Amino acid sequence: MISSLTSSILLFAAGALAHAGHDQTPMIAGPLQGLWYNSLPGDGGTQADAVYSGIATFARLPYYPCLSSETERFDIAFLGAPFDTGTSYRPGARFGPSGIRQGSRRLNLYGGYNVPLGANPFTSELRILDCGDIPVTSYDNTWAIRQIERGHNSLLMRKPFTNSDKPGQSKAGHTLPVSSPSAYGPVTVIHFDSHLDTWKPKVFGGEPSDVAAINHGTYFYHAAMEGLLKNDTNIHAGIRTTLSGPSDYENDGYCGFEIVEAREIDTIGTEGIIKKIRERVGTTNPVYLSMDIDTIDPAFAPATGTPETGGWSTREFRTIIRGLEGINIIGADIVEVAPAYDTNAELTTMAAADVLYEVMTLMVKAGPLSVPGSTSEEL
Repeated sequence: MISSLTSSILLFAAGALAHAGHDQTPMIAGPLQGLWYNSLPGDGGTQADAVYSGIATFARLPYYPCLSSETERFDIAFLGAPFDTGTSYRPGARFGPSGIRQGSRRLNLYGGYNVPLGANPFTSELRILDCGDIPVTSYDNTWAIRQIERGHNSLLMRKPFTNSDKPGQSKAGHTLPVSSPSAYGPVTVIHFDSHLDTWKPKVFGGEPSDVAAINHGTYFYHAAMEGLLKNDTNIHAGIRTTLSGPSDYENDGYCGFEIVEAREIDTIGTEGIIKKIRERVGTTNPVYLSMDIDTIDPAFAPATGTPETGGWSTREFRTIIRGLEGINIIGADIVEVAPAYDTNAELTTMAAADVLYEVMTLMVKAGPLSVPGSTSEEL
């Protein structure tokens, strides 16, 4: 018997007791197996024992190292990209994927049913996997971006698990790497952020270097210049940053974006913000949803690279995400989660996990796509 009730890890060799002698108590079997593996009552039916134990996957979903097999199929995949050397202020988001997984442990604690959306993403017929992380170097930004692109494309270009034999069925599917014209054509972007991320490289002093020119504040500029964005259908929401000058907004319009300021929630509310987004992007365009955790006010999500006060609450943000139901979402990411700056209560990682839970529910409710697109989420 373990002599202490404190947390512990046991290291043992399988079969050691069986060979130590013949008078040891045999292994417990039969109906007592239920002491370890039970299911929740009611409609949920998910395995509920020890949510806080086991290796963390997103929301305790099945894990498969999808990058190790080109044949593994799924309908929705969670894939981490632990990379942060392109940030301008506080680093640490390389630990974001593992932090979000930790913050997601309790998502199906009571069964996983999403009451506002009226669906349970954990009990659908779609195959949803946590595909782990893309191995990303921290020493070479150019090579890291290539790794991220290739990792995404590996998932993006394979057939889905459901209805893969139907013509035109979607393939499995972050912004610049995933929004590949070869996969979709130009896409519409809904960008939740406190910052524009369409700055010209000169704003960050990046003009002398091609590597410095690509960072977390310029990637939508490059996406627009490369023709990855569908003209005049893209929108930012939650913006509240300072600028290098009014020309930043002029350049943003040139990149094809409309802006919803964070402070507009005080006058038009969540319903008004949802209405603006829906009118801008439509319901038929393939939509990529890019979400920076700093959309949420640092009072609710402090662990981010460039916090900006005056943002939305977690409740408001989740309400707005749910308001996107019916939009043709082909993929999503959530970025800039830097757990080292979080509170002991893991406020930020829980908020990020909850936002992804809302998006996952939207995807499950939409079902398998019948037009070129993707169902994949980025941690």
